[in-house]
Amino acid sequence: MNAEQFIIYVCPVGELGQQINLYFQKSREKCGENTAHHYMPHCSLTGFFEADQTTIQNYLNTLDKAYHQSQDISLDIKIVQMMFKPNWHGLELKASGLKHLIAHFVEIMNSQPIEEKIRLKEWLHVSFAYNFQPQHHDTLKTLAEKMINPQALTQWELRFYQKHPDWTWTCLQSWLL
Repeated sequence: MNAEQFIIYVCPVGELGQQINLYFQKSREKCGENTAHHYMPHCSLTGFFEADQTTIQNYLNTLDKAYHQSQDISLDIKIVQMMFKPNWHGLELKASGLKHLIAHFVEIMNSQPIEEKIRLKEWLHVSFAYNFQPQHHDTLKTLAEKMINPQALTQWELRFYQKHPDWTWTCLQSWLL
């Protein structure tokens, strides 16, 4: 068995996603790299899990089925607030229908013989910056307030990603919400 790492995200596309990507670029220039720079703009719906490449189609089929079974519930994502904690900046989200969809997927997958049980994420958020130097807090906050509009037009995509050892990513499938 050759296990790889996978994760399920929901990602902003459109204006909001573009604003966050531009913020990543400017914040790296002004303050150097922080942990958020290792990722694309996203909200984690699961933790990382390991799976053999030969079993991934089962994961994708199950997620696709859960997605299509959820078409009668609202998968809307609401931005609750922009937050600036001492070592984390980002958007707090609320998405009860999406949490239900992912919980259904995880329940099905975890009832099967899989390499690693999948963990659900409870706190839904999009990170702008975290694990940054304390002296960069105010600069990063000001930059985010200036560059990111939480009311910007956005759509969201549910995405199943593979994370490679060199921190590159492959989106194996996506669904527009």
